[in-house]
Amino acid sequence: MTDPPTAGPPRSSLAVFRDPGSVAVVGASANPAKWGYWLARGALAGRDRRSVHLVTRGADEILGMPTAPSLAALPEVPDLVAVCVPAPQVGTVVDEALRLGVRGFLGITAGVPDAPALATRITAAGARMIGPSSLGLFDAETALHIAWGDFRPGRLAIVSQSGQVGSELAQLAQRAGLGISRFVSVGGQLDVTMADLLDDLADHASTTAVALYAEGFDDGERIFAAVRRLRRAGKPVLVLSAGDSEAGARAARSHTSALTSPAELVDAACRAAGALRVPTPAALVDVAACLMAGVAPRGRRVAILSDSGGQGALAADCVTHGNLAVPRFSAGLSAEIAGLLPDGAATDNPVDLAGAGEQDLSSYTAVARALLRSGEVDSVLMSGYFGRYGLDSAALAATEQHTATELAALPGRYGRALVVHSMGADGDTAALLREAGVAVFPTVGAASGALSGAVELDARQVRDTPPNAPDSFAPRGFWETRAALLGAGIIFPAARPVHDRAQLLSALAELRGPFVLKASWLEHKTEAGGVRVGLADAAAVTAAFDAMHRRLGEGTYLLEEQDVRSDVTELIVGARRDSGLGPMVTIGAGGTQAEIHCDTVTECAPVSPDQARDMIGRLRCAPLLTGWRGAAPVDLDSLVHAVVAVSRLVARYRGDRIELEINPLRVGPDGAVAVDALLLTSATGPVHETQGET
Repeated sequence: MTDPPTAGPPRSSLAVFRDPGSVAVVGASANPAKWGYWLARGALAGRDRRSVHLVTRGADEILGMPTAPSLAALPEVPDLVAVCVPAPQVGTVVDEALRLGVRGFLGITAGVPDAPALATRITAAGARMIGPSSLGLFDAETALHIAWGDFRPGRLAIVSQSGQVGSELAQLAQRAGLGISRFVSVGGQLDVTMADLLDDLADHASTTAVALYAEGFDDGERIFAAVRRLRRAGKPVLVLSAGDSEAGARAARSHTSALTSPAELVDAACRAAGALRVPTPAALVDVAACLMAGVAPRGRRVAILSDSGGQGALAADCVTHGNLAVPRFSAGLSAEIAGLLPDGAATDNPVDLAGAGEQDLSSYTAVARALLRSGEVDSVLMSGYFGRYGLDSAALAATEQHTATELAALPGRYGRALVVHSMGADGDTAALLREAGVAVFPTVGAASGALSGAVELDARQVRDTPPNAPDSFAPRGFWETRAALLGAGIIFPAARPVHDRAQLLSALAELRGPFVLKASWLEHKTEAGGVRVGLADAAAVTAAFDAMHRRLGEGTYLLEEQDVRSDVTELIVGARRDSGLGPMVTIGAGGTQAEIHCDTVTECAPVSPDQARDMIGRLRCAPLLTGWRGAAPVDLDSLVHAVVAVSRLVARYRGDRIELEINPLRVGPDGAVAVDALLLTSATGPVHETQGET
């Protein structure tokens, strides 16, 4: 019996998953229908760079490579071990590997018994693990391929919580002419996390863009911190996420939480990190194709160039719906285009070649050149038949491909993007364009959506977090909450807490009517009959208190002066700390019908005054604030201050859970007054300062 091999020197953090000196596939198979075969096949493709070992008791040789019955029988300790054995055997394989000194594990097997304990043993030994339940790992830079399927080398990295979604992204990318620089299926993340793997891409030389698929963001703050670092490194990140449903909102207790979906929170995190969330794998690859073109789109002014009036009109509609502009051309540019085309051609934006392309394919190049060098647009979307000529008529194939070569040279010459929608997107001409760095799409919707997404992502920069007070915000009761909000500059009506008739009469002597009376401990008071407004005098207040006290019992009631200003708009300003994504602030149309309006904007907290003003401007109800139909404009500065103040208070909170909400915040020409506030924390439960129905 030979002595077991000795371990090599320890490797740094995740380096073992980038470029291991040696790899062993435990559970290798000669059966092409099994995972062990694909892992062995992929690993062997890199044997010119590293030693590869296949471990199995089921065959003496696989793909021409001798096998070993165990890790201990190998001539060396492998740096990285891929574990693809039945679940009950995984623990035994890992323990043997740890005794030998293995530093890295790729866990393929799903359903591993007591997997958390297994991960603890691995990390306690100073080793690392991706998985379990991982689809595998690929790195084009180092010829590392331990995964199901084939990958075309390229510049797009994929980090996916679902192996199959990641595989779909890789396949779609290949069809779009893109290749993969790195692919990681993160699996169960019992050790190495998605955030770790994103961080590891910041200095990955061959990666220029990153695709991220996540089914949840329990570790969201770390994930988006890594996304920020990638963005600052010049690597845009496209995010695909699952779970955009109303299930979370159904469990929400505050209006703010009920009005914000999981997707809105992820969108806010993406905006703050300079990333973009997309709805489908196909949409992600489409945007990536634009981002990774020879010249990526920048700026919202788009020229439409088509050989069909109908297709040009549809393209213009799609571009406009994508928040891009289709500007009118100057007289000079229209005249220049008219000189290149026959009579009857449309020479404004969109441009219709009116049959000129069929007569002379070079007219595409001539018009595209005029548009790209004009300085009047930022990109050109060419839509229609180009790319189909050679497919339908072999006599035109060479000329069309020559024209495609000329077109592909224009973006680099003029520094502006060319995006193509082609009815022949699967043909040789389209392939030539893609190879030369021009994004080509089979539908105008895909082309315009990709263009819009790329422009939006380019416009997003990493937001620096505004400075915030270093102390924590942790009020312990109603009056502490009120004091914190008052201290932050939020104005409230005068109010007094009351528990009995004597305190009620004392409060009446100190306040001015009309009055509001409510049971301050109820979260949603209207349904419980816990609020009365418009109480004109002491008799009305006393009668309301007696009736409410009989029905609701002992508790802290609140008597306030009612805000009776006219020409006000009721808004909601709320913030909360999401368990995964961190502090968030929301502004929206408020009052008792807030959920009906569903008019909100959410951003990561804290926000600066400029960011708060931008949030306000994005509301559908924003025109009501600036003088709708002759009304006096509201005091926007007071509204901005309220949004900033609430965002900072929640960002300061150090507990597990907080929801802070002002609803409604009544904003008028003379300022903003908070007439209802709600605080929910993990420590205190609901705490209220209220006036008006919520």
